[in-house]
Amino acid sequence: MEKRVFLKNIALFLGFASLDSPVHKIEELLVYAQDKNPADLAIDEVYWAQYRKLYRLKPEHINLESGYYNILPEEILDQHIKHIREVNLQGAYYMRTAQVANREKATSQVAELMGCSAKELTLTRNTTESLDMIIGGYPWKSGDEAVMAEQDYPAMLDMFKMVAKRYGVKNNVVSLPLDPVSDDELVQLYAKAITPKTKLLLISHVVNISGQVMPVKKICQMAHEKGVEVMVDGAHAVAQLIYTLPELGCDYYGASLHKWLAVPLGVGILYVKKEKIAKIWPLIAEAEFPDEEFDIKRLSHLGTHPVHAHLAISSSIEFYKKMGPENKLARLRYLQNYWTSRVRNIPNVLMNTPKDPARTCAIANVGIKGMATKDLATKLLDKYGIYTVGIDNSNVHGCRITANVFTSTAELDVLVKAIKEMAAA
Repeated sequence: MEKRVFLKNIALFLGFASLDSPVHKIEELLVYAQDKNPADLAIDEVYWAQYRKLYRLKPEHINLESGYYNILPEEILDQHIKHIREVNLQGAYYMRTAQVANREKATSQVAELMGCSAKELTLTRNTTESLDMIIGGYPWKSGDEAVMAEQDYPAMLDMFKMVAKRYGVKNNVVSLPLDPVSDDELVQLYAKAITPKTKLLLISHVVNISGQVMPVKKICQMAHEKGVEVMVDGAHAVAQLIYTLPELGCDYYGASLHKWLAVPLGVGILYVKKEKIAKIWPLIAEAEFPDEEFDIKRLSHLGTHPVHAHLAISSSIEFYKKMGPENKLARLRYLQNYWTSRVRNIPNVLMNTPKDPARTCAIANVGIKGMATKDLATKLLDKYGIYTVGIDNSNVHGCRITANVFTSTAELDVLVKAIKEMAAA
């Protein structure tokens, strides 16, 4: 950035917050951002340096593993702690008089965000629980078939293996290319795996190990034309990408809200298209509803669970909306491209993520030729102070790098330096 532009940005910023002062509320940043388009804001390091102050970050290392769990901004964490104290204060009185109403309110708020009916969505504890409800509760018959990719999340693949043993289901597994040339390549990959016996197809909205964004809508259209239902793993899509569930056209969708939406740990969602609810068997004894209603809540009769996390959902959604979904998406894509573009063509660097920005967002995966993934992750942490996660799965061998809105380009410069040095060794 040119010096005069940098100084101009600082001058503008000082109008509402000192660069040296802490920022406690997202509202303090809204005035500065309101007249800027997402593309310009994405590269504004002054703005995002202030955003970083909304989080308490571990100083011992650079956190580039936001894919597992999205740490909470301090204002949401404060609200969450208040909710824990309030539920603890009220005890059984809260559980018997307010729990259900607050859960339904939170469900409606998430349904609005996802663009679906609250009657088609229920709160769960995570994506695994959500999708395993569908895989395990589907009315399988011996000889039925399912389609999935070897790059899908292991917990769902394991559940498919279990129903194969239990019901005689055949699992047809495809392998995703690391850098597909077109959507049609991916659509046809799944299409070729479908047979007249195929009942259900699993697809990851964002592939967790590589960050590849899949053409979900097109795959759903293809599958439906062949009479196959589609279940989508949206663990990394909610509040990272911009979409609604009706736009995707899937039959089932599971996601974790404690990832990119920054809801406290232990909150997920399950979406089931209304006309599909009746066919799924609950994995836990269902609540009683008249047969003609088949309320989706029959699928998530979980018993006692940490209800205080539900109370933070509204704060997380509000935070996300104030940040601006377009602003967040643009920043995450900028950060990923910032570092991948600097190392992608270096000898001995193995990029396991598509080059096309439209096929990726925050997550990318990188390896070093001749270097074990475990050793790469260890060296990044021990020598360079960068925390990542090593992935060895199917055709993906490298460290998953997941930046977040609080990640600075200076931190990514450390990553780029580390990759260059290790690739040259």
